[in-house]
Amino acid sequence: MGETVWFVGAGPGDPDLITVKGQSLLEDADVLIYAGSLVNPALIARSGAKTKLDSWGMDLEELVRVMESAVKSGKKVVRLHSGDPSLYGAIVEQIEELERGESLSGSSPGCHRSFPQRLRLVYNLHYVVFLRA
Repeated sequence: MGETVWFVGAGPGDPDLITVKGQSLLEDADVLIYAGSLVNPALIARSGAKTKLDSWGMDLEELVRVMESAVKSGKKVVRLHSGDPSLYGAIVEQIEELERGESLSGSSPGCHRSFPQRLRLVYNLHYVVFLRA
């Protein structure tokens, strides 16, 4: 799984809601690039990456350059996004640039932040409709 940039969804903020695959990729990463203001610091601390970079202030060109350089030197790169990275346009731009440079990318979707609220709503409706009736 070297020579790949993995886009991992950090989930809705609770570090325990990251997917099992996402957690595994995070633990095994050599290089972690994350959005510091959007990702729970507990997830960053869980990463086994020797290189951890906050992407705040980095433009697309710089992000891709850092990811490609790490991939070309055989490192496993994890790009940690908030929520589910497949729901945001920035991931598309990054993947397109990586593919132009012939770098591979993979994705481990996260839980969108609205998912826990939907579960709570369903539970509350179930409680009101069925248990209190």
